[in-house]
Amino acid sequence: MSFLVLLLAVLVEKFSALRQRLQRDSGWVRELNKLEAGKRLGNQPWLVLAVMILLPVAVLGLLLLVLEPVAYGLLALPIHLLVVIYSLGRGDLLGELGPFRDAWRREDLQAAAHVAQRDLNIGADSGEQLLERVQGHLLWQAYQSFFTVIFWYFLLGPVAALSYRLLALAAEQGKSTALIERASQLRHAFDWLPVRLLAASFALVGNFAAVSRVMLHELLNWHISAAQLIEKAGLAGAEIPPPETGAEGIASLDRIWELLLRAAVLWYATFALWTVLL
Repeated sequence: MSFLVLLLAVLVEKFSALRQRLQRDSGWVRELNKLEAGKRLGNQPWLVLAVMILLPVAVLGLLLLVLEPVAYGLLALPIHLLVVIYSLGRGDLLGELGPFRDAWRREDLQAAAHVAQRDLNIGADSGEQLLERVQGHLLWQAYQSFFTVIFWYFLLGPVAALSYRLLALAAEQGKSTALIERASQLRHAFDWLPVRLLAASFALVGNFAAVSRVMLHELLNWHISAAQLIEKAGLAGAEIPPPETGAEGIASLDRIWELLLRAAVLWYATFALWTVLL
């Protein structure tokens, strides 16, 4: 059923606006911030995370435990699909990049810097650094929005996918420094395996030698962040040249996106093969 859900999730994402309607985080974030600021749990970040993450995850697990034996799991299928769609990343990645692409194509560096700060929350000291950061942003957002979610869903089911997204929300939307640090630590642990598998996928669908050189040094490095590793591997796999203004710079973003698409096809083919063999 996992592979079917992943296929349906892609179709729903492509042909409907369900994700935008489903991904409403304001209530959850409001409760998180309320607990952070409260006197009882304000100085106990682990307990806040337990309440805000383990509780909804436990409810989901119990619901699936009841529904999956019924009607050969057909009643659980919509729950799986909704959880996967909710757990995908927020926003429209390509849509958010549109204004930056237009400004960069015109070689208007001032406008490019403005829209990058406005739409992507990215700042830089120079045009070359700005394009590099946008390239890294594209790789990181594609990874955390899609690849890690489908990995944990296929491996451990909707409970793991939802856990990752709630951890990400806590790390990004939390107000307490202590809570953000602990949520980021747990998220780093969740990211460790899938980010390395995606980097290995870049080697198979991109420049194998260049990605291998990156992975040789960073494969077992616990301290490198997922964003840093996926940026290094992605730029190497897509054979991205030094930053340039105009159409050449936009072409680098297209090459990264094509690499990500090839990696996604590889992952889905692997999931399909695994499903058939088992």
